[in-house]
Amino acid sequence: MNRYPLWKYLIIIVAVLLGALYTAPNFFPLVPAIQVSSIKSTIKVDSALLARVQAILKDANIPYGDGVVEPVGLKIKMPDGDSQQRALEVLKKVLGEDDYTVALNKLSSTPAWMEKINAKPMYLGLDLRGGVHFLLQVDMKGALDKAADRYSTDLRTLLREKKIQNRGILREGQTVVLRFRDAQARDSAREQIGRSNPELQLTPRGEGDDLQLVASLSPTEQKRIQDNAVTQNMATLRNRVNELGVSEPIVQQAGADRIVVQLPGVEDTATAKRTIGRTATLEIRMVNEEPGALEMALRGQVPFDSDLFTDRDGRPVVVRRQVVLTGDRINDAQPGFTGDSNQPAVHLNLDGVGARIFKDLTRENVGKRMAVMLIERNKAEVITAPNIREEIGGGRVQISGAMTTREANEIALLIRAGSLAAPMEIVEERTVGPSLGQENITKGYHSVLGGFIALALFICAYYMLMGVVSATALTVNLMLLVALLSALQATLTLPGIAAIALTLGISIDANVLINERIREELRWGAMPHTAIAAGYERAWSTILDSNVTNLIAGVALLIFGSGPVRGFAVVHCLGILTSMFSAVFVSRGLVSVIYGHRKRLEKISIGQVWKPPVEALAANFAAPDGARKIDARAEKGAK
Repeated sequence: MNRYPLWKYLIIIVAVLLGALYTAPNFFPLVPAIQVSSIKSTIKVDSALLARVQAILKDANIPYGDGVVEPVGLKIKMPDGDSQQRALEVLKKVLGEDDYTVALNKLSSTPAWMEKINAKPMYLGLDLRGGVHFLLQVDMKGALDKAADRYSTDLRTLLREKKIQNRGILREGQTVVLRFRDAQARDSAREQIGRSNPELQLTPRGEGDDLQLVASLSPTEQKRIQDNAVTQNMATLRNRVNELGVSEPIVQQAGADRIVVQLPGVEDTATAKRTIGRTATLEIRMVNEEPGALEMALRGQVPFDSDLFTDRDGRPVVVRRQVVLTGDRINDAQPGFTGDSNQPAVHLNLDGVGARIFKDLTRENVGKRMAVMLIERNKAEVITAPNIREEIGGGRVQISGAMTTREANEIALLIRAGSLAAPMEIVEERTVGPSLGQENITKGYHSVLGGFIALALFICAYYMLMGVVSATALTVNLMLLVALLSALQATLTLPGIAAIALTLGISIDANVLINERIREELRWGAMPHTAIAAGYERAWSTILDSNVTNLIAGVALLIFGSGPVRGFAVVHCLGILTSMFSAVFVSRGLVSVIYGHRKRLEKISIGQVWKPPVEALAANFAAPDGARKIDARAEKGAK
């Protein structure tokens, strides 16, 4: 008798029901939607705004569906593309582009009760859903220049603390030059710098009263700075992408100095490009207000330690090259308005070190001007250059200038996401349209479906009823795999579809092993019930060994791979687990349902079973000394 315990049947039933429930959302199509998000931090996106938007659409006689409020904004389903475009124009006109961002989007038509239990469709990658692709190149020279600026500030502070007299510190390219009047001061500075900054190479030069000490980065330190620049820029870009609210974005390194950013499903590509493409950093410097400095700069004679810029009102400003504070010291940045004139502004919160630096800066420079600069693509822009009226403590800073609310929001986003370690520029931009994505989905679906049908037909024709059991287990395996990917909210890409097709092959291989093992038991005279039990039991070790080796390979791809390789590995590993469950556990339960209730089972529908001639069987039993050469397992089955 092949009876299965009740608890195993219950596990199979629960697994199949949950698999069907979490697979179902993938069959609901995406529908057009409108997304409304706030530009100003003072305007909240809540149910009241949702009701207002719905009222606007109703007044304009535009049909709409259900709405939902999410952290990235509110979204309302639309019945068709025409209604979506009409809603976009009406909402932009009524709400105003200075307060809200209205963009096209798509939402799943999954029922609300499914979404409440987190039964949602899988995310589709860029190659399936469409979206935007950016390739950005990191300016390695810019990273070393920023490091040199940072070291010049640190060395100036060090010499001041150690009370070492010097004639000035300036940066020449990627080196820092310290000038001294006597050799004793230079030697003392060299000793102190060597202790505090061992990564710097110190080279003395000069004669007489113009003695110099040149500090340059060692090759090892240059390599470390460049590697860190790419790593930090990737982290910063991830923060900016998260601010956009994109599901399952891809931000990864491509080569030594390039970064790939892929944003699947992005409809408002202009906003994405503006946010990702603006590789800006914030710097605070002092304005050079020495007598005649501005006049000389306008005549082309810019002081050696300064640069000439223009502010947003077009007025020339001479700014010193020394960077006093960077965006690294900013904890938070939010758009808002000034308290006196109600003009758009950005409110900053500095960390402990940044608050101390800014407090010292404002205390020591009361009455002087300070320039807040935005550095973008090697171009510096003076946002504002206000006079320092008093010491500013507490770490709260407000910057304002000739900016709109949209610009204030974007600047706050860039600062809040983090400062870039080095400038970047977009060297490649590509938009993957939804039509190409739909074509990939169709081809991938047809390939998986074609492979599934071919396997099912072959296995049913070759193993008869046991083949039908194997095909049913294969169906359950595919359903469980899709359900797992949906429940985990994994991103499905073309390599993932290839992994699904491979999983079908691995799963059917396990069923073939089981069926052939049952045939072997029948071939050597085992009774049908005994053959079924022995076939599943003795095929298990082989199935386990083969799947464990495949799982090891998949884990290795997951750990050491990146991008599409990791996507393939995730689906591959999950597919191995579901195939082991369905091929052994589910198919065994089905066989027990079909044959388990029969006390006397005469035959199994498993196709043609070849049996050795009677003479061969007799020869095995007629060995010298009565020894049987027949396999012990077949002997046990014959009993």
